[in-house]
Amino acid sequence: KGIKQTWLAEKLGKSYNMVNAYAQNRQQPRLETLMEIAEILDIDVKELIISNKEKK
Repeated sequence: KGIKQTWLAEKLGKSYNMVNAYAQNRQQPRLETLMEIAEILDIDVKELIISNKEKK
């Protein structure tokens, strides 16, 4: 979506390293965090869970 991980980290109150770990799939966020990310990005939480490969 073209957002910066630093911006998202600030909105979530998490460190850049934590958000980067989510983005790189090295760490899985809690469900509450996923819901918060979806709300911040104004998307359905399913878009964060379903891989791009499965969408095609």
